[in-house]
Amino acid sequence: MTETVLPATLAEIRDEFLELAEPERLQLLLEFSQELPAVPSEYEGHPELSERVAECQSPVYIILEVDDEGIVAMHATAPREAPTTRGFASILVQGITGLSAAEVLAIPDDFPQSIGLTRAVSPLRIAGMTGMLMRAKRQVRARLAAS
Repeated sequence: MTETVLPATLAEIRDEFLELAEPERLQLLLEFSQELPAVPSEYEGHPELSERVAECQSPVYIILEVDDEGIVAMHATAPREAPTTRGFASILVQGITGLSAAEVLAIPDDFPQSIGLTRAVSPLRIAGMTGMLMRAKRQVRARLAAS
């Protein structure tokens, strides 16, 4: 794991997972899957406005906004039939929304490996979450470059 300061929200989420035994971590991930916020109405039903996360087997779409003060909002859609992927999306949405663009870009690339699920879920699923994080950072960079 990279020794970088993790934003408080993501550090809390990570610590919450690491305090649990592995089987309970999966239950927590399922709870996160039920907490994925709905996307704002302007994105609802418009996947062309968001980016498909190709690293995920399930159809996951993300879009990040950066406001005039540099504060990020992340939105994601993931099917209810894919609770693991949906849980990972929810962790990132909850952990990234409200951060500054600089804080998002400083999130360690190995954050998905740091939450204690590498033995509980397949490497493909961890790669999907990593893909979501990498695409989120890329979108933040693109928004900053465009402003």
